Amino acid sequence: MASLLRTFFSVILFLLSVMFTPAQAQLRVEISGVGASQIPVAIASFANEAMAPQQVTAIIRADLERSGFFKIIDAGRVITEETPVNHAEWRSKGADALVVGSVQRLSDGRVEVRYRLLDTIKSVSLSGLTLTGQPQRTRLLGHQIADDIYEKLTGVRGIFATRMAYVTRAGREYRLEVADADGDSVQVALRSNEPIISPAWSPDGTKVAYVSFEHKKPVVIVQNLVTRQRTVVANYKGSNSAPSWSPDGSRIALALSRDGLTQVYVTNADGSGLRRLTNTYGIETEPRFSADGQSIYFTSDRSGGPQIYRMSVHGGHAERITFKGSYNISPRVSPDGKTLAYISRREGGFNLYALDLTNGQELRLSDEGRAESPSFSPNGKYLMYATGSGRRGALAVVSVDGRVKHRLTTRAGDIREPSWGPFMK
Repeated sequence: MASLLRTFFSVILFLLSVMFTPAQAQLRVEISGVGASQIPVAIASFANEAMAPQQVTAIIRADLERSGFFKIIDAGRVITEETPVNHAEWRSKGADALVVGSVQRLSDGRVEVRYRLLDTIKSVSLSGLTLTGQPQRTRLLGHQIADDIYEKLTGVRGIFATRMAYVTRAGREYRLEVADADGDSVQVALRSNEPIISPAWSPDGTKVAYVSFEHKKPVVIVQNLVTRQRTVVANYKGSNSAPSWSPDGSRIALALSRDGLTQVYVTNADGSGLRRLTNTYGIETEPRFSADGQSIYFTSDRSGGPQIYRMSVHGGHAERITFKGSYNISPRVSPDGKTLAYISRREGGFNLYALDLTNGQELRLSDEGRAESPSFSPNGKYLMYATGSGRRGALAVVSVDGRVKHRLTTRAGDIREPSWGPFMK
């Protein structure tokens, strides 16, 4: 049992024992991979872009480039959504699609962005939107247009208008920060002189559950991001850790050591109705709900080393899921329930793997040897995780097929514990 405890705590220490340096608020994107085939898209400058505080076409272009699935062609001129277009001209330039539009400043001070997406191959309009918002929300309008383009051209919902949460430390201060999916528009949700770990978004995107050490022990707290109201969900004897939400947002799974060794529990989102799921002589931790909410994936050392298991949300028999490698932790389930992502220690390094739950095929998605805290994008096409080199941490994003890769870094500092937020309604 002592060896099992050492194994468990080595995982915790690996996740927590990082050297921090002061971080800047702005994240920088470094693209290092692209998709197997890219769709060529020409993007024209929108008319009157100077009326908005940010250039909308630059936001759209950066989003599509970062996705890895588009080859961007600079149209080299301004084209509005009402300008007649010679589709043959754009086909001759190698563009399968053309993005055009305009920006206006309304009398009430809001910004209005109009755009059209044209199919130059079929010479038809694929989509068009008119979006309005306050000037400070110009970036969001650009992200929403990029999402529409991504969906119309790939058939998959875009994730550019989603948000992420992560933890930084500046000096002796820990910060829970929320940013756009591209690392911009950073907002501080919480400042603390004690560690913050394991942020997890509620399905409606209004709350984040996390573990705070402000009580000199790990305590699970839910914070409303709009009102900033904080609710203590679990502050039992011993360790309270690893919160995750049910798909409907009504329950939270977590790991507690209140009765001895760490075990898996489920509670209502307000902390009431606590119910224990596992009852073993091992360590059971890192619970995650399945996509349909009927099962719980979790890490257990009941087989002699950390492996990932699945059991009914009502408890009972647990089925082992991972068999390759002797050390597999941090299970994360894709939104469609078909893929399990996790961290595996092999050949002396920790890397991100994805397991196809329908056929058992496994794919290694990282090669840095320092991967931790994976999180699926809400469309299931990407995974974000923490990595780094030396004392500096970064957030990496990789597509589930491993082809598209990019990093979000700060010029100075350390960022950890990423959690990708849900689609916003």
